[in-house]
Amino acid sequence: MTDVRLSGAIALPGQVWIRGRGLRRGAPVGVAPDYGLYLGSARLRGRYDGGLWWAREWVEWPDFWVPKDGEGAVRSIRALYEMAGAGQRVEVACAGGVGRTGTVIACLAVLAGVPAGEAVAWARGNYHPKAVEMPWQRWWVERFPRG
Repeated sequence: MTDVRLSGAIALPGQVWIRGRGLRRGAPVGVAPDYGLYLGSARLRGRYDGGLWWAREWVEWPDFWVPKDGEGAVRSIRALYEMAGAGQRVEVACAGGVGRTGTVIACLAVLAGVPAGEAVAWARGNYHPKAVEMPWQRWWVERFPRG
């Protein structure tokens, strides 16, 4: 279990820490994550993956949409939550750090016990005021399987 949090990390209910960010802004200063979940196209991966030296996974997730493989994304989000709950320093990021990243943060909030119908508001209040940009992203969060 690590005792140094990532710069910019937020606490989910239950004090599970996660950092959301935009890859376009560059890596924050401080300690590197133990693991990262990155959301985007093959083009985005090609642009940013070379600068990431820690363990990571990429989920094919087009900008302003939902993941191409919903079931696979659910598994990846659950695994990220479990790592964070075990005390690992984890982050989630997309290009801008708002829509896709906010959607995953809202899903993580569901896993932490926030009712699915309140998770978007939670993400907007605790992560970014414009998190979960599109109606279909909201729909995806509201149907995210808790158990």
